[in-house]
Amino acid sequence: MEIDLENLSKQELLALLTKAQKTISKQEKVNTKLEKKATSLEEKTSKLEEKNTELEYRVKLLERMKFGQSRERFEDPNQTQLPLDVEQAVLEEQEEVIKQEITYSREKKKHPGRAKLPDHLPVEEIEIHPEGDLSDMICIGKETTDVLDYVPGYFKIKRYIRYKYATKGKDNTQINIGELPERIIDKGIPSEGLLSTILVDKYVDHLPLYRQKQRFSRENIDIASSTIDGWVAQSMDALKPLYQKLVMDIKNEGYLQVDETTIKVLDEKKKDKTHLGYYWVYHAPISKLVMFNYSPTRASSAALPILKNFKGYLQTDGFSGYKAYGNKSDVTHLGCWAHARREFERALDNDKTRAQHVLVEIQKLYAIERKAKEQNLAPDQIKELRLDESLPIINKLGKYMIAQMNLTLPQSRIGKAFAYSQKRWSNLSDYLHNGNLQIDNNLVENVIRPVAIGRKNYLFAGSHDAAQRAAMAYTFFANCKKHDINPYKWLKYVLENIQSINHKNIADLYPHNYKKLILDNVEE
Repeated sequence: MEIDLENLSKQELLALLTKAQKTISKQEKVNTKLEKKATSLEEKTSKLEEKNTELEYRVKLLERMKFGQSRERFEDPNQTQLPLDVEQAVLEEQEEVIKQEITYSREKKKHPGRAKLPDHLPVEEIEIHPEGDLSDMICIGKETTDVLDYVPGYFKIKRYIRYKYATKGKDNTQINIGELPERIIDKGIPSEGLLSTILVDKYVDHLPLYRQKQRFSRENIDIASSTIDGWVAQSMDALKPLYQKLVMDIKNEGYLQVDETTIKVLDEKKKDKTHLGYYWVYHAPISKLVMFNYSPTRASSAALPILKNFKGYLQTDGFSGYKAYGNKSDVTHLGCWAHARREFERALDNDKTRAQHVLVEIQKLYAIERKAKEQNLAPDQIKELRLDESLPIINKLGKYMIAQMNLTLPQSRIGKAFAYSQKRWSNLSDYLHNGNLQIDNNLVENVIRPVAIGRKNYLFAGSHDAAQRAAMAYTFFANCKKHDINPYKWLKYVLENIQSINHKNIADLYPHNYKKLILDNVEE
């Protein structure tokens, strides 16, 4: 019904307006309630979808656990073979990179001056005569070069005396002089033996440089702290080609274990504070190669330089940063039973009965691994043993976990322990694929332990560059430890030879190759 507004009185118009406002207000309230209900329905729908996804996951997992994992799953003939072959083009490209790195390192040598050495130190004189026929030449003088050396236990001076020769009775006098051996710090006073001692003391025995300076001072050798820092930096720069070669070899491994650990770093951008950086550690269990790499961040992008094109078996802990690499089609992501076990050890105070049951079953898996090691079984035999004895235990344990998860509070410690393992059940089981694979990530964790001891002594790295140099040092000394090599003898040999070695043969300086060289020399 239409209302004639023109004929209405003022009071009637006000009454009509008030009524309209009340109607609008009621409609707004209704709309608000409807919006709240819609939002609530959306939230409930989202939760239902999440619950449905979780239920679908549990159903699939239950079906798999109910019928058990078939051993055929671990006998796929198309599985990645270890180690992976490297294409010739890739090797040639790597050789060119190493060649350029060595050329740059050799051309970069400059030194501003030398510190004076004290007179009381013992002197070892080494006479160097020119090579070739000297019968028609006479000695006209000599040049002396003093190098500060360190033999474990005391300092000494190595004095190179180079004799000069000139042709006899000829108008065009020709002078010939013996050549100094190539040195890491040209015109500097430290020998390769002293540099090796400083690096081994710092990164193997965890003796900070300021304490080493005190040792210099006790012998009345006045060396500035900045000078010693420079020696370390120049030594590590000389080792870069060897490190780069090792990085390339690590990339070509078909089975890698990865972990990370923290390192505090001084940062000019953060006044009175240190930056928390990370060492990313890569271990190849088959070749026993180890590599540390520094990154200012723990983000998954930090592993890109190594894992971007990686193919094969990748074994890690449960850190989410590895998920993107583990989900690649040409990567099999292995879990770590040691980390799963720790979750149940933490749950002992919460639910001792169920946590202890799982720990006993995991202990049985480790007993089988010890059995394989004690019997010195080949990889094929280890795989067969695991499929016969470990697989039934894993299937039984999986069924138990599924049943108990439905009777457990998700946020309880035991509930979180069950959830940790169930979310990674395939990763935890995949070590059955190959006898070369490890049951856990403990080998790479053992490599990291010296870093934790070093952190307590030197507290922080002086810069991001210094942190990367430390990563290089930890890389080399970890490989020495892996292959039972004396780090001082190895490093001294490398520093004496890396300047002159052909870039194609630089891998001969790896610790395990050095060990073969020493054994060959002993046999001869």
